[in-house]
Amino acid sequence: MHLTHNILVVLLALIFAIAGLSKVAGSPKGLSGTRDLGVKDFIARSVGGLETIAALGLIFGLRYPDSLFAWLAAAFLWCAMAGSIFLHSKAKKLRIAFPPFLLITLLSVVLVTV
Repeated sequence: MHLTHNILVVLLALIFAIAGLSKVAGSPKGLSGTRDLGVKDFIARSVGGLETIAALGLIFGLRYPDSLFAWLAAAFLWCAMAGSIFLHSKAKKLRIAFPPFLLITLLSVVLVTV
C-alpha cells in the first residue's frame, strides 16, 4: 500500500501543479473552466497559486512522512475540489464536474492513508 500511496501522491501533485500553474500564468485554457463557472480571474489565480503550493506540500510530505504538511496539503486540495463541485452544481454544470469528483475521491484515499 505504501508504494501505491506514493504513486497516487505524485500523480495528484503533478495534476495540481500543472492546473495551478496554468491558472497562475493566466492561460486562457487554465482559466476557461473557472470563467465558465463565474469565478473571477483574480480568485482563480489565487486558488491556482494555493493549488501549486499544496502540490509542493504533497511532495514535501513524501520526503518527510512524519510532518503534517502532506495531510494539510491534501486537506486543502480536498476542500478546493469540494468548492469546485459546489460551484459546478450552482452553475448547473454537474455534467462537467467529473474531474473534481475523481480528484476528491483520490484525495480521500490519500487522506485516509497518510
